[in-house]
Amino acid sequence: MTSISAAVRRLESGDCGLVGMLEGMWRAAASGYRGADELLAETPVVPAWGDRVGDDEHPVWVGTIDGVVAGFLELDAVGSVASVLRVFVHPDARELGLGDDLLAAAIEFARSAGCGRFEGTALPGDRLTKNLYERAGIVARKVVLSTRLG
Repeated sequence: MTSISAAVRRLESGDCGLVGMLEGMWRAAASGYRGADELLAETPVVPAWGDRVGDDEHPVWVGTIDGVVAGFLELDAVGSVASVLRVFVHPDARELGLGDDLLAAAIEFARSAGCGRFEGTALPGDRLTKNLYERAGIVARKVVLSTRLG
């Protein structure tokens, strides 16, 4: 039986191409859910992931399988609330704990940075993301319902 080595670490410059590809996959996956238009408009494409290397206001972690980047999490850690901007694990690398490990690293960072609250967003129907947050003890505190006028 072959052993798989999974790990999580902060973004490095050599990871940026794969993270950019994964971000495109995140956008495509998100577009299939209600509310995606607003989420994607609020979360613009990162023009240069290299700018996020070492950035403690918008830190990024990567999850690797046998040293290959297979997932990422980007956090907004400005102020007292740390918010997950996007989290994605390649479909072929799911159910190995990478999402849980990415979230745990971000929570620990937010705690050590003095943030008083940690939050994330899951679109309606996106059970995988909702379940990821709930496994970490992050639960809905409110549900916002809306409609377009005009």
